Amino acid sequence: MIDIYFILVEPAVPENIGAAARAIKTMGFSSLRLVNPANHLADEARWLAHGSNDILENAQIFNSLKDAVKDIDWIIGTTAKKRKVNQDYYPADKLNELIRAKSSTIKSLAIVFGREESGLTNEELSLCHTVTNVPMKTSYPSLNLAQSVMIYAYTLSMLDYNLLVVDVEKNENEFKALKNKVEAILSEIGFKENTAIYNRIMERIMVLGETDIHLIHSICNKLNENIMND
Repeated sequence: MIDIYFILVEPAVPENIGAAARAIKTMGFSSLRLVNPANHLADEARWLAHGSNDILENAQIFNSLKDAVKDIDWIIGTTAKKRKVNQDYYPADKLNELIRAKSSTIKSLAIVFGREESGLTNEELSLCHTVTNVPMKTSYPSLNLAQSVMIYAYTLSMLDYNLLVVDVEKNENEFKALKNKVEAILSEIGFKENTAIYNRIMERIMVLGETDIHLIHSICNKLNENIMND
């Protein structure tokens, strides 16, 4: 089974944290991480949590998003607006399809939510392997933080874990090996880390399914042979 974490970055309103905790528990999840939050144990948070105080009390606190996702295999950011023209944005209702395709290659994933007023910064979005949003009929009024968490929690609750591939460790190692191969090849042919094209390639690597991973492994092996022979 994939471990799923909900991460709130700098939530400023205790009530929103409490309502988010309630949404998480209602949909069967328990792992909440908070980055520089308002007082998540304030009475206002507890009132809105309504039976989900254990989620608040067990929440892990971090000083930065980078620290909060260090141990996460797949980081999925949420945003209300497009920040990069060359980045793919997946609607929330397609998320489970992506997860099913990658279920054999990861052990953990995190859904990251930004600040109530400004969302995630570009730097924070760059830490995310995949970016997703909730398509809306109108641009205003927008969803608040707790509503967004509920939509994603509900969506993820629809996953049938019995259908997910169970031999994760073997495939996870293959996926990590592929990332290492791709990074080495990109460096060898002159694509520098943190450039737009480098990040774009690594972004697309992250959404590969098991069959495609095996295919790209073969391509990388052939490329390495040619590089060694040159």
